Amino acid sequence: MSRLFSNLFNLLLIAAIGLGLSGCVTSRLPVASTSPWQPLELNTESNPLDISFSDANHGFVVGTNRLIMESNDGGVSWKKRSLDLEEDENFRLISIDFNGNEGWIAGQPGLVMHSTDAGKNWSRLKLENKLPGDPYLITNLGPNNAELATNAGAIYRTSDGGTTWKATVSEAAGAVRDLRRSAAGNYVSVSSLGNFFSTLDVGQDVWQNHERVSSKRVQSLGYQPNGELWMVARGAEIRLNDQPGNVDSWGKAIIPITNGYNYLDLSWDPNGGIWAAGGNGTLIKTLDDGKSWQIDPMGDTQPSNLIRILFDTSSESQAKGFVLGERGHLLRWVG
Repeated sequence: MSRLFSNLFNLLLIAAIGLGLSGCVTSRLPVASTSPWQPLELNTESNPLDISFSDANHGFVVGTNRLIMESNDGGVSWKKRSLDLEEDENFRLISIDFNGNEGWIAGQPGLVMHSTDAGKNWSRLKLENKLPGDPYLITNLGPNNAELATNAGAIYRTSDGGTTWKATVSEAAGAVRDLRRSAAGNYVSVSSLGNFFSTLDVGQDVWQNHERVSSKRVQSLGYQPNGELWMVARGAEIRLNDQPGNVDSWGKAIIPITNGYNYLDLSWDPNGGIWAAGGNGTLIKTLDDGKSWQIDPMGDTQPSNLIRILFDTSSESQAKGFVLGERGHLLRWVG
């Protein structure tokens, strides 16, 4: 009889532990009643990686497996395009940026393309064979001017439409997993292992290394609207700089949801809301600077990892936003 009670006790104990653990990995966040996102289907298995528009209606999305698609209605619908590239090479188009009719594309391996007619025609530019790393981020700086960053943290600038490029840093930062540029021209990068991050401010020619704030490896970093940094780390951890101008001062960890999936990106919408996106359709928002969060019902239906959130608020009346997911999944901001 004592053995029976002992076995029953063990079963109850195991069940209690199981329930306790399940509470640690299940979201208890409320689900928003409505969503500002419209799902779009690109009809591709490729991953969209970046989007840019030449005007309010006309733009391109680029991604893996040579993906390039064009929209003429503000991103509501997309049609496949092609580029004049070698058929036997599987290019990854990772970055695109327009300023009016002039556009730039950066891709891997070793690809930079330039257009002066709103993307009707693209010309491939020659790059140095000894370029540290592969093109990772391209920024349009005005007519014939652009800045190119590689996945090794090398930064180059052209003022003649890409005919020549001049290095702006004395040495590369090393292999990076993420690299972002602020509107002011500052850079931040995350090391390939996520064990530290680096900053490069305007006027500097050497990257400055910084220790991560906790034992959690850094997933990605970027810039808040005020120019300060945000950080997403493993374990679904979000942190914000809490002292202006001090990139080594971080607030307490914000962990709004622990569903077993990491966040991959963070972004601010035109209304001041903060969005976090991640694995298995994770898409959540806060309207009070991280004090409380809600699950977005549209993101929750996406059978995809959501890898990037992009907002263009340069025009208040025509602000655009997109959430990019794997395997052709795309959400469009409708406000």
